[in-house]
Amino acid sequence: MQSTFKNIRKQLLKWIFENAQIHYVRYLKKKRKAWNINKNKLLQYPKESFGYHYAQFLEKNNFKMIPNFERHDAYHVITGCGSKVEDEIAMQYLCLGNGKRSLNLIGILVLGTILLPDYWKYYLKAYSIGKRANQFYNWDFEKILDKNLCDIQIIIFNKTQLNKLKIL
Repeated sequence: MQSTFKNIRKQLLKWIFENAQIHYVRYLKKKRKAWNINKNKLLQYPKESFGYHYAQFLEKNNFKMIPNFERHDAYHVITGCGSKVEDEIAMQYLCLGNGKRSLNLIGILVLGTILLPDYWKYYLKAYSIGKRANQFYNWDFEKILDKNLCDIQIIIFNKTQLNKLKIL
């Protein structure tokens, strides 16, 4: 019964996130320029590159590139956070720890924490990793698509953090 209730809460959050994303992307159109690249082009990058891993993340999750929302998926690739609802919330905690502040982030954290408090330790761990990591939330990820993903992660996270990211 408790598991069913948790699944209902996850589905509700997923629905909220998907519907809020539509409005957030409209808002972002006014604030930032969409990347001038598509998934097929990303797949042509070397296999160790951030761009190639970005495309693989999209493929694995059956996602499309959403103009002006590319940075969000870049966070997933850089941090290794999955796309389950609890992973989305944990990634936002990681970004909060790293210094990111936005209305969207705060909304996700408030709703996610209230509706899925079962993952509090996971969220706290993610926040702690973000807090100790070198600042990356505001990078221009489009400019580093051709760079080696492991090299990027080593610049951001220390070895201990990288190991923790793998088990997040």
